[in-house]
Amino acid sequence: MDRIRITGGHRLNGSIPISGAKNAALPLMIASLLTSETLTLENVPDLADVALLKRILGNHGVDYTVNGKRIGESGHAGETLNFRAEEIVDTTAPYDLVSRMRASFWVIGPLVARMHEARVSLPGGCAIGTRPVDFFLHGMEGLGAKIELESGYVLASAPGGLKGGRVRFPSVSVGATHTVMMAATLARGETVIENAAREPEIQDLAACLIKMGAQIEGAGTDTIHIQGVDSLHGCTHSVLPDRIETGTYAMAVAATGGDVTLEGVRADLLQNALDVLVQAGVEITETNHGLRIYRNGAGLAPVKVTTAPFPGFPTDLQAQLMALITRADGRSEITETIFENRFMHVAELARLGADIHLDGQRATVTGVKSLKGAPVMATDLRASVSLVIAGLVADGETTINRVYHLDRGFEKLEQKLSACGAEIERLRA
Repeated sequence: MDRIRITGGHRLNGSIPISGAKNAALPLMIASLLTSETLTLENVPDLADVALLKRILGNHGVDYTVNGKRIGESGHAGETLNFRAEEIVDTTAPYDLVSRMRASFWVIGPLVARMHEARVSLPGGCAIGTRPVDFFLHGMEGLGAKIELESGYVLASAPGGLKGGRVRFPSVSVGATHTVMMAATLARGETVIENAAREPEIQDLAACLIKMGAQIEGAGTDTIHIQGVDSLHGCTHSVLPDRIETGTYAMAVAATGGDVTLEGVRADLLQNALDVLVQAGVEITETNHGLRIYRNGAGLAPVKVTTAPFPGFPTDLQAQLMALITRADGRSEITETIFENRFMHVAELARLGADIHLDGQRATVTGVKSLKGAPVMATDLRASVSLVIAGLVADGETTINRVYHLDRGFEKLEQKLSACGAEIERLRA
């Protein structure tokens, strides 16, 4: 199993191109099930989760091709993928695939919308929390689908097709909003989704669906109106830049010091997180190329943060922020409100010398003068990259095990950091 070895103490200087967002690319790929025509997606990141979803879609009969990069195009510009689901050959999403990536459960919406039936495995548990599918099933029932559970599978059917309806989620769910929004595009009549997720990835999916012929209003607010249409067509759409990758590298620069421009980003996608970095003493300015992140010698101030759905502080940046503030001058607090088990990185940060006290869903972090390199183990995607940030500032050598988690969400991480002066390398198994 691959490992990553880091020798800490090097400032980061230069530029880092930001990849397309994984959390936007996955639902966009699934949307290809809604049409028999070609959906072309640009700026798709080369990640393990994307590769797995290609396999899952292929199981349903989706063909895909990859366009080569144009002359002079950046090596980090992302792939252009063409998806064509001319014929859905199988409406079953099997356990051996769905169990490896929860987002694959979202195929239930497009499959029922287009084929009027789906048999999708329950995704099971997850390292950062249970994340039940109740909201998904509630939403599909709101569109007239009949739901049955059988031997670990969800059997969803709508023999006459889905019908528009009013769906109100008990609490905000990004995945359920994606799923119901896709399903409603082909439902008869109007659908209203209340207490909808407002994340940029929801807006990106809506923009693509509108290009495909869907009638959607209100994406980005808590109420989305969708007027169903008979069919959707193909289109070309570019995946928005990854706000979590942007925040992660911003925090890496803030932790190590230095001066780095994050290229091709949009500040509006993560303004709350940027505001927190400014409170901590980091200088951030917008340039013609992206965001300049700068910290040269000044100490880090403590912060108090509570994770929340967009536009609040993202739970997917909580672990990275914790790694950063282990070096702050004072005591910080982080309260996690999204997932019930997302502090597993605390024990590994403690191995590097961090001073962190847990009280339920609140972590109190007292800054220390230095971290010391040590062997650590990644427990999930965002936790693993928090250990990278800690390793970049720790004295000596840090070895991170189980880095396959990183490959799920960060494209060319070692290359991007080493190009800015980090001493980081992958040790192949």
